[in-house]
Amino acid sequence: MLSKILIKNYILIDELELDLAEGLNIITGETGAGKSILINAIDIAFGGGKYGNKEVIKTGKEKALIEITILNKKQDITSLFDEYGIENYGEEIILSREITPTSSRARVNGSLVNQEFMKIFREMFLDIHSQHQTYSFLQPKYHIILLDSYTKNTCGELLETYQTNYNKYKLMLAELEELKNSANKTEDQIEFLKFQTEEIENAELNDIQEDEKLNNEFAVLENVEKLKELTGTSYWSISGDDGSIIEGLLQIKQNIAKASGMDNSLEEIESELIGAIDALKGVSSFLRDYSSSLENDEERINTIQERLFLLDKLKRKYGGTLENVINEGEKLKKELDSIEFSTQNIEELESKIEEQHSLLIKQAEKLSEERKKYAQVLSSLIVEKLEKLELPKVKFEISFEPCELNQNGCDKVEFLISTNISEGLKPLAKVASGGEISRVMLAIKTIFAESDNIDTIIFDEIDTGISGKTSQSVADEVKELSKFMQIIMITHQAIIASKSDRHIYVRKTQDDTTNVDISILEGDTKLKAIAELASGGVNEESIKFAKMLVKG
Repeated sequence: MLSKILIKNYILIDELELDLAEGLNIITGETGAGKSILINAIDIAFGGGKYGNKEVIKTGKEKALIEITILNKKQDITSLFDEYGIENYGEEIILSREITPTSSRARVNGSLVNQEFMKIFREMFLDIHSQHQTYSFLQPKYHIILLDSYTKNTCGELLETYQTNYNKYKLMLAELEELKNSANKTEDQIEFLKFQTEEIENAELNDIQEDEKLNNEFAVLENVEKLKELTGTSYWSISGDDGSIIEGLLQIKQNIAKASGMDNSLEEIESELIGAIDALKGVSSFLRDYSSSLENDEERINTIQERLFLLDKLKRKYGGTLENVINEGEKLKKELDSIEFSTQNIEELESKIEEQHSLLIKQAEKLSEERKKYAQVLSSLIVEKLEKLELPKVKFEISFEPCELNQNGCDKVEFLISTNISEGLKPLAKVASGGEISRVMLAIKTIFAESDNIDTIIFDEIDTGISGKTSQSVADEVKELSKFMQIIMITHQAIIASKSDRHIYVRKTQDDTTNVDISILEGDTKLKAIAELASGGVNEESIKFAKMLVKG
C-alpha cells in the first residue's frame, strides 16, 4: 500500500506531505479544485501519464519531485530487486521521480531504474482506473486482453507458449516470402550476380590497404635513380673518407675530451657528442644499405600498374574503397547463395510452415476451450457484482467467434450485456448508460483486483452517472473491497465519502499565485464536507444527514 506521498513544485503544489491510510481513502473537493492532480502525480511517479513532461514543473521552479513510500506486505520483490541491483530494506520501499526541463528520473530505494522495471513494479503495486480506461474497456479489441488477464494464473503459460510459436510462425512466413522473391529473379539477373561475385573473388582481395601500399612501392620504383643519388650522396657526406661529418665530429670529440680533462663540466658535452656520432653511424649504415638495395625493375612496375588498374576499376564499381569492395563481395555472395538455397528449399520450408500452422491451430483451440470455461466463471462473477450494484435484471455474457490465427489465438471475444429484462444481449458499448458503464467497470476492476492480489487500486470518478440507492450499493462494494486492499477514490457522492477511513480534501487558493492545498479531514470538518456534498451547503439538516451516513 501507499503510506506517504511527498510532492514538491508540481503543477500548482508548492510542497505537500500526505499520509494515506489502509482501507478506503476518499478525495473530495469543489469542481476544478485540482483533485486529479494528486492522482496524476502518483501515476507519473509509477511511470504512467506524461512522466517526462516538463510542463508539470511549477512555474518559476527548476524541478519537480514526487516521492512515495510503499509498505509491501504482499509481493515477493526479492528476485526483481536482485535482477536490477536494488537494495531491499524489507517492507518499506521508497519510490521517487525527479522531473527537470530535460529529463525524468525514477529511483527505487535510491537506485536509478528504467521504464522496463517500472512497468513490472507498477503491475505489482498499483492499478489506476480512469475515465480514459473506461472508454478503452468498451472497445471489443480490449475484451480478449481483459479475459486473458483474468485467466493468466491458469492459462498464462498456455498463451505464452502459443505466442512464442506464433512469432516463430510469422518469422518463417517472412523467410518464405524472401526466398520466393529471391527465386523469382530472372536468369539474366542471376548471371550478372555470378559475374560480379566472380569478378571480386578473382581479385583475391585480402588487404584493405593494398592499394596504398602498391602506390607507395610504385612511387619508389619510378624514382630509383633519383633515390640512389640522394641517399648515396647523403651517405658519403656523413661517412666519406675526407671531410665527412663523422670525421669532423670525431675531431671535435677529441678536442672536447682534452678540454674536459681541464674542466670536468664539459664531460656531459663529450658524452652527447659520442651519442651523436653513434646515431650518425646508424643513419649512415641505413642509407648505404638502402641505396645498394635499389634496382630498376620494369617487370615489377608493370605488374603493379596492372594491379592498381584492376583495384581502381573495382573501387569505381563497388564503393570507392577496397574495404567497401570486400564487403560488397560478401553481400553479393550471400545473395547468390540465397537464390541457390531458395530454389532448393522453398518446398522444405513450406512443409515446416504447414506443420507449425497445424501446431498453432491445436494450441489455439486448446486456449479457446480454456478461455470459454473461465469466461463463464467471469461472466457469473460480473453478474453477481452487478446485481449487488443495483442492476438486478442484468445479463452478461462473453461471446466467442472464430477468427484467423493472430497473436491472441483464434478467438474474437466481445462483452455483451443486457440491463433490462425485455432486451436481448448487445455489445457493451451500445447498451450501457454512463452509470451502468461505471458499475460494469467497478465490477470488472473489483474482480480483477482480487485475482491479481494487487496492493492499491485508484478509482478516478468511478461514480459518474449514479445516485440514490445505486450510490449506496457502490459505496458498500467499494468499502467491502477496501478490506482486502488499499483504495484511493475521487468521488462527488456523499454516501461514498461517508465510508472513508481517511478523507482527503482538496481546495484551490488564489493569492499572489494559484496553489492547491490538500488536507485530511476528521471529526466535524469531515462531517461538514460530507454535508456539503449531500446538499450543496452546510446547515443543521445536512450535518444531521452526514452524521447518519457516517454511522451507517
